[in-house]
Amino acid sequence: MSERYRNYERLKFDYPQDRILRITISRPERLNALDAIGHRELTYVWREVDEDRDIDCVILTGDGKAFSAGGDFDMIEKITKDHSTLTNTWKEARDLVYNIINCDKPIISAINGPAVGAGLVAALLCDISISAKSVFITDGHTRLGVAAGDHAVIIWPLLCGMAKAKYYLMTCDRMPAEEAERIGLLSMCVEDGELEEKTLEVAAKLAAGAPNAIRWTKYALNNWLRMAGPSFDTSTALEMLGFAGPEGREGLAALREKRDPSFPKGSGI
Repeated sequence: MSERYRNYERLKFDYPQDRILRITISRPERLNALDAIGHRELTYVWREVDEDRDIDCVILTGDGKAFSAGGDFDMIEKITKDHSTLTNTWKEARDLVYNIINCDKPIISAINGPAVGAGLVAALLCDISISAKSVFITDGHTRLGVAAGDHAVIIWPLLCGMAKAKYYLMTCDRMPAEEAERIGLLSMCVEDGELEEKTLEVAAKLAAGAPNAIRWTKYALNNWLRMAGPSFDTSTALEMLGFAGPEGREGLAALREKRDPSFPKGSGI
């Protein structure tokens, strides 16, 4: 194991094949929900990966039954109450997206279970997304009482079109993986028992390819995402604005109490 990956607490690293690095989000007792440590590690590990000359491809997956259940409630509550935490989270949310986009190496997500919040960000921003058929995709921002920030505005309209993006991002409806593949939100979906094998097959193909040709293709294609940067920056700022207001507080309370939210009416802009 490279020394660069030894000090991570919420991410595990292994090499399933030559020059392929597998990163596993590992907090299985909480469905790999990201606390402040995990969120920061998932944000900045891509800079390490970018500089790692010993690998040509990366796989990102989750430990156990989930990919990642997003930010844990304690972290979200702190965002709603502490301005410094809110502004730092805004920076990390932006850095997570741009760090994945700008990482030189091709990245494959092996979506083995629920992917929410920052977990869904990473899963869908990976260059190739492969999901188990049993998985459902949900962006739950508006249900939480905040704007669909994170990755949604920068990539959903490009992957599945504006009409589908608006429908799923505003309603928070659950989308089966097979439907997500059909509309272009996912690269492919496979039987649950075939996920690891298929992911390794694709990773091996990329690792055996021409490194510069693949990396330059990724860089050029991701200019489409870079052009959407101003829209993305606006969405994350509006998401944080929501966390600071009554809708974000009510959304979090409803999730914790396992009830439908009752958002205040008549105060919309």
